[in-house]
Amino acid sequence: MFEIKKLISTLLMPLPALLIIGFLGLFLCWFTNRRGAGTFLVFLSLAGIALASFQPLTSSLLLPQERKYSGFLPTDTPVDFVMVLGHSHVVDDSIPPTSELSRTALMRLAEGIRIHRMYPNSEMILSGYDGGYEVSHARALARVAIALGVNKNKIMLLETAKDTWEEAMQAASVVGDSNLVLVTSANHMERAMYDFRSAGLNPIPAPTNFLAQKEIKQPWIKYSPRAQYLEQFEKYWHEKLGQLWQRLRNYITTIEETPETIPTKVSVN
Repeated sequence: MFEIKKLISTLLMPLPALLIIGFLGLFLCWFTNRRGAGTFLVFLSLAGIALASFQPLTSSLLLPQERKYSGFLPTDTPVDFVMVLGHSHVVDDSIPPTSELSRTALMRLAEGIRIHRMYPNSEMILSGYDGGYEVSHARALARVAIALGVNKNKIMLLETAKDTWEEAMQAASVVGDSNLVLVTSANHMERAMYDFRSAGLNPIPAPTNFLAQKEIKQPWIKYSPRAQYLEQFEKYWHEKLGQLWQRLRNYITTIEETPETIPTKVSVN
């Protein structure tokens, strides 16, 4: 199910979907007599890519999604756990450990470490499965956290969670009634909070990795199509698909039991 979900969501992302439309248009132009329809599909593909890379549009869509929760500020409430949701990584011994993490993962981890240092008695929970590598994402996060000064005895790993729902269910079996700060990307926070609350937790949100900005002064940056703005649109669209999946999941499944979770402590070479 996980692999099928990822395949479908990948094909529905803006760039793959628009490229498929464009290639279909070229096929109609080159190999059939329906050149008018083919030309229209090619135009639709190019126009879609241009709009999805246009900052005034992409930021206006993503900004409300990212700003639903404010950044974390210290409070008098004790914090028992700081959980950093996983993203992606590679395994490459020829580059520094920080470069093995995706930019998103590194931003999340940095925010988690910042909060952990505010509450030195808290434990960090790092999550993420191996993604086909010999090292899990949680362990890759831990390597960097330890390199940045986090005590490995304060780190707990959830190494089998493949998505936010599994992270939430596994966290519930570990955290219980303790106070939890949840760290993830700002665009992902709304969906993550929904899953964690559905799992019986009430975490304190700590969004990071804000991408959309209201004020960009240089017109040559604001009005020219850029890959960074296409990324913003992809983030927005990915979360909308994720929210749709949440509703579908609620119709087809019920929470019967928490999946068995065996958190591990860190032993990083």
